[in-house]
Amino acid sequence: MSGSTLCQEPKQPKLLDQVRQYLRLHHYSIHTERSYVDWIVRFIRFHRMRSRDDLFPAEPKIEAFLTHLAMEGNVAPATQNQAMNDLATTMIYTHILQQGGHGVPSPLDDLGI
Repeated sequence: MSGSTLCQEPKQPKLLDQVRQYLRLHHYSIHTERSYVDWIVRFIRFHRMRSRDDLFPAEPKIEAFLTHLAMEGNVAPATQNQAMNDLATTMIYTHILQQGGHGVPSPLDDLGI
């Protein structure tokens, strides 16, 4: 065995595994877990992210995704709010990555909705 093998740091769990673990630890329902994971997957796919580093900078990426939902996704304001809560303020940035996702304006705010 080489010395470098012994000094390797443990691998960080996958992002979605961390999300699931957090939700289960805090006794969220399985329906909430599925909803959060679904929105996070949609967000990641929208931006074609490959690593945690791709999640940053957070605010413009969240705003672009929400704008896409509002303008091209034909989603209701309540659905956009759900996506915002699941992605930005609650899960990925605040609890999992310990980064703030707050302060991201909704594109619907400009429309007066």
